[in-house]
Amino acid sequence: MAAPIAHEPPSIQKAWQAFLQHIPVVLVSWVGSIVLSLLAVLVYGLTLVVVSAILGSSDAAVGLGAVLAQLVQLPLSILASLLSVLLVAVPALYYERGEVVTISVAAQLLSGRWWRYVLAGLFFSLVTTIGFLLCILPGLAVALVTPVYVNRIFVTEMSIGEAFANSFQVVYRSQNGLSFVGLEVLVGIVVGLLALLTCGLGGFVVIPMASFFLQNVAYERGLLR
Repeated sequence: MAAPIAHEPPSIQKAWQAFLQHIPVVLVSWVGSIVLSLLAVLVYGLTLVVVSAILGSSDAAVGLGAVLAQLVQLPLSILASLLSVLLVAVPALYYERGEVVTISVAAQLLSGRWWRYVLAGLFFSLVTTIGFLLCILPGLAVALVTPVYVNRIFVTEMSIGEAFANSFQVVYRSQNGLSFVGLEVLVGIVVGLLALLTCGLGGFVVIPMASFFLQNVAYERGLLR
């Protein structure tokens, strides 16, 4: 059962206030995911250089180096993904529980069921990629269920398959689903423009604000309960 605040009419002001309350965990999510992503790239490159120096530059050596580099940087990429998903998961938890999500709460959440979130992310990424390969539009359709899917993964006990099916059902077959999709697209355009006009810096604020806003909308319109 969601907190009463989740069913209040959404507004930019409320999204801003929710963002301000969660600045510490949002900062950790942004900074941590960026740093870990850069480290993953660095480790990948260094592994290629080391393997090349030891085995030479033959096709077999290059292929082996690429495989080893992927394996070595994989833990860093997984951690970066876990931290970045907090930008959607934290708003979901905030409106579900009605309590500010602290850094310690977020850390306990990720460490407690990290395998579930990793598998859920891999599944969603695979389905989205397949969708984009099938003439782009199916991929967009899958991507637009992200706020609801992440919510179902983090605040319910649904299996990954059930969470995805429920998200798709809610977004595309419920009474207010298509209006929610339209709002998502509009919010995405506004966020993109604001980020572009601020050379990307505005994205650090408007992206988490958009996540809070969309979660509030989803609850208020009955897509999430």
